[in-house]
Amino acid sequence: MILESKLLADNASLREVVDAGDYWMKVVRKGQTMRILDLEGNQAADTLFYSAADPTERYSAMDTVREQGNVFLTAGTKLMSTEGNVLLEIVADTCGRHDTLGGACATESNTVRYALEKKCMHACRDSWLLAVAENEHLGLSKRDITHNINFFMNVPVTAEGGLTFADGISAPGKYVELRAEMDVIVLISNCPQLNNPCNAYNPTPVEVLVWDAKQH
Repeated sequence: MILESKLLADNASLREVVDAGDYWMKVVRKGQTMRILDLEGNQAADTLFYSAADPTERYSAMDTVREQGNVFLTAGTKLMSTEGNVLLEIVADTCGRHDTLGGACATESNTVRYALEKKCMHACRDSWLLAVAENEHLGLSKRDITHNINFFMNVPVTAEGGLTFADGISAPGKYVELRAEMDVIVLISNCPQLNNPCNAYNPTPVEVLVWDAKQH
């Protein structure tokens, strides 16, 4: 569902550009709204969410899909935790739908999907591992890398129940906006995937904006 935001970028309390292959890891406080902006189009932002109070409570794709009865995420979707609580709600979306089934690229999947010599090419799981290693104060480790959302990624489900990776449906300036319903750790890998034609073999930057509750 397409739903535009009323928030103005000039009023954001934080604005940071995340280059392709880099990560973004910060705590977004309850009541704050964050926007992930696809600057050049058809980029994938592989994102993980955790409760800042107890990171063992984290985003659950299974519970989110079950509660909303839809495998695609869009405006109105409540992102459910492993404890059945709402982590965040998607409050604006100009892309239309986002993937929560396809998972993230890894050295292993690069080998299986592309070629053996692609194994050492940078992958989202590598970005996440670097992020948790460089942010020990947030209390995460390798074992906490779990279900993720692929914002802006187009992964249709076939009639047989399989997944296909199709050309992106995003475009320059498209965004998704989420309001935090509790203090959450947000970990984004701005996908560096060079082997997938969905982004024309050209990973590009995204921008993250955050508004405080009083700025709404």
